[in-house]
Amino acid sequence: MWSPEAEINSIAFTTMRHSVSASSGISSLSSCGDPDRLPELPPGDEQRLQRAALNLQQKLILREWLKEHRLQHYYSRLVAIEVTSLEDVYWLEDSRASQILGKDWPIWSQARQKLPTSKSNLEALKADLWSTVVKSSQHQDAWTWGGMLVVSVSVAGLVTLAAMTQPSLAPEARHSLLQYVTGKYLLPANCKVHWDWQDPAIVGGTMCFTVRFHQRNGQAYPICDTDQFFVEVTEGTRKIITISELGSPTDPNNANIAKVKFTVRTAGQYKISVLIGSSHIAGSPFLKTFIPGPMDARRSRLIRPASTVVCCAGAPTFLHIEPRDEHGNTCQFTPECDPIKGYKIDIFDLYGSQSDKYCNAITLSYDKVNSRISLTALFPEPVCLRAIISYETHPIPNGEFDIIVLSSSDTTLVHKNIASRKHNICYEAKLFGVFGQQRWSKPRKVLCYVGPKQVTIKEMILKIIPKRIATFRLCPSTKFHFLPPSNIQVNNSHGAIFIIDDGCQPKIELASKERNVIAATFTHFLLKNIGGSETFKDKQDFFYHEVRLVRKFHSNYYHEKISVKVQRDKILESSMKATKHFSVSDWCGNFEVTFQGEQGIDWGGLRREWFELICSALFDPRGGLFCTFHDKRQALVHPNPNRPPHLKLKHFEFAGKVVGKCLYESALGGTYRQLVRARFSRSFLAQLIGLRVHYKYFEQDDPDLYLSKIKYILDTDLDTSENLELYFVEEIYDTSGQLVKTIELIPNGAKIRVTNATKNQYLDALAQQRLCNNVREEIDSFLKGLNGVIPDNLLSIFDENELELLLCGTGEYSIADFRANHIVNGGSPEFRRVLGWFWAAVGNFSQTEMARLLQFTTGCSQLPPGGFQELNPRFQITAAPTFGNLPTAHTCFNQLCLPDYESYEQFERALMFAISEGTEGFGMV
Repeated sequence: MWSPEAEINSIAFTTMRHSVSASSGISSLSSCGDPDRLPELPPGDEQRLQRAALNLQQKLILREWLKEHRLQHYYSRLVAIEVTSLEDVYWLEDSRASQILGKDWPIWSQARQKLPTSKSNLEALKADLWSTVVKSSQHQDAWTWGGMLVVSVSVAGLVTLAAMTQPSLAPEARHSLLQYVTGKYLLPANCKVHWDWQDPAIVGGTMCFTVRFHQRNGQAYPICDTDQFFVEVTEGTRKIITISELGSPTDPNNANIAKVKFTVRTAGQYKISVLIGSSHIAGSPFLKTFIPGPMDARRSRLIRPASTVVCCAGAPTFLHIEPRDEHGNTCQFTPECDPIKGYKIDIFDLYGSQSDKYCNAITLSYDKVNSRISLTALFPEPVCLRAIISYETHPIPNGEFDIIVLSSSDTTLVHKNIASRKHNICYEAKLFGVFGQQRWSKPRKVLCYVGPKQVTIKEMILKIIPKRIATFRLCPSTKFHFLPPSNIQVNNSHGAIFIIDDGCQPKIELASKERNVIAATFTHFLLKNIGGSETFKDKQDFFYHEVRLVRKFHSNYYHEKISVKVQRDKILESSMKATKHFSVSDWCGNFEVTFQGEQGIDWGGLRREWFELICSALFDPRGGLFCTFHDKRQALVHPNPNRPPHLKLKHFEFAGKVVGKCLYESALGGTYRQLVRARFSRSFLAQLIGLRVHYKYFEQDDPDLYLSKIKYILDTDLDTSENLELYFVEEIYDTSGQLVKTIELIPNGAKIRVTNATKNQYLDALAQQRLCNNVREEIDSFLKGLNGVIPDNLLSIFDENELELLLCGTGEYSIADFRANHIVNGGSPEFRRVLGWFWAAVGNFSQTEMARLLQFTTGCSQLPPGGFQELNPRFQITAAPTFGNLPTAHTCFNQLCLPDYESYEQFERALMFAISEGTEGFGMV
């Protein structure tokens, strides 16, 4: 395409020989745009220079027209897409114009409609606009030094003219008029993009595209940092961090190239804007589509109602698999792809042998409407089996489950049990023994009662007096384990054997001819109690629904505000005093918080602030009510048995009520949602839902003790070790190391030595003493307050990890907070490059990936209430003296060690692999 700048370039040396005085009329930029006032030149050069002047004149007219309609700030963007005259305004597409002008599009549309359609009228308008330009230029841009300055239309003269008429120059000629007329400046419209992938692309990899920069005259332009090159990649409101590499340090021929890299993990349509300053390059913004990758068995899920699937013989039962890729996107399948290829369903009998008889009882099909795999289970006869679903030899999470197939008569009986209002449904059974106690040589006859709240095992004394042996809550933590027939069963026909375990009390082993009916009745009652599904989302929705019903039951006027007046400097004491006489209905009401001495009116903000302050006062270990197992401030908090004297059990009861209040507020959703700002220990959460505490909780609650003692005992042969003699006792020492007292963990434990056979029993007893018995009063008081507001049967539907998610929500990680509160150890150019890659990768992390990074580096996936600034020690990023190895971490120091890498792609793969595969377990470096 011809341009005036390119023409002037060929006559630069000719014009250097011609000079004129100020009388020639060139005293402003508008004078340069008037062909009649140009100096005399040879005929060929004069024609080309006149064409360049006419082009400049058209641009100045366009700019004046935009100025009249207050659209002058869009001039540079219009010129970038080669709209350089009023004629070009006619031909600019509405869709393109609306993208550029945005909210000012109506003004542009009205202004364009007012443009004359006839050529003569248009020329008259242009003449008027040009007259305005000339007058304005004479007023603003005229330059005289006493009227005596001689203008030279040479290269030096043009540069001088450009410097003196700078305010009137087009933006692309901001450096000098010589660059403008010769075309030696970067033009966004001449820049091109080369994509290194085909659209649509699969998510997960590092995407790369190349931008080639060119001048107005078509020559290559060496890009540098001062050119304001900028790339923005967005999906909706979410921004993706990019890495830009300008030029090539080794190849001068690639000085006009920029490589842009970014990572996409979420499928969808992305907008890629490539700008130089405020001007888009040709074609920008670009729309690119990214589709899910192949199915990953680890991220896919089997949708089933409960851990035990109950079927009816001869009737189909439907289950579903949600196929997802490694980043959690729902997989899409092309017409030529077989969606069910790669799946395998193994069915085993109770002996653990694969049952060929039922290998085809479960069939697969693809549900195109819902983008999922449908499983149809159809068994011809009653049976009890176990199924394992895998994909390409990898088992699907929660894809291992028990199957109970009932006869039609038993199915009818189970449904009758569920519909019955009587809670005395019982079946005869034989009790073989209680785990942890001596097994009986002869099974005892018992009755197994199954109700909507619990399963109770009773023994009849003298056939008329019931004696309760065990009671198991009807909640997801109570599990039925089905065992194969034994010799006892074959000889005495006691029935099918099963174990009941709720994770809280000793397991019991039973046998009953009605085992399948008992288990199926339990499963249906459980699904009814938790809303029909065992998935966390469904249980959470059911929990919120039930809480709203309880709230209405407690208070028919819960929309009325309940005044709570507190003191900011005595938040805990004043809050307890203000709520001292509150009933359950009051706690279910809508608090209106007032801070004494302040004039704020509570429209929701003060209430949220009160929740944050009171949670900090209660659960911050510096307050003394809760403590940590070591001196790290980011450690998990646990009830403090050695609390200061002024903190009583009533404080724990109040803390339980506050947590219950938070759950009530969360049930309302929206702005009412309140999260508990605390990081509770896993053992404390387990006890809130009635689970049994065992030694494995030390691994997360007290990792120092786990590494120094628990793991050492597990790895040591106690039967042959002469250096380690353990007994079933817990020794308590004071701060000076003096033995204070000894607690027997079991009866007569001081005389019973721990062996390899009993080490697990010893460790469990130690956990029971340290994590449970030591804080029994505190936990009971906390539960008294919590269960007074939230019924315990609603909390028991969750496990300890789900309970933490319900109370505290997912971690919210701020990259700005992270960047402001970390320490960098290392200053080499190579490490600075890797550090830049690190922040680019972290900027694209999801919340789950940030949690994995924290778990990998600090040992915990959650931050302290104050964020990264409260990590102690601070998060450290250190250069590792290796090349290409995986990143390593020292959780004791919150230190992440980054080796050097060849490219961003190699670094990102190594970092993702490290945090994904290295977040479990402990190691010493």
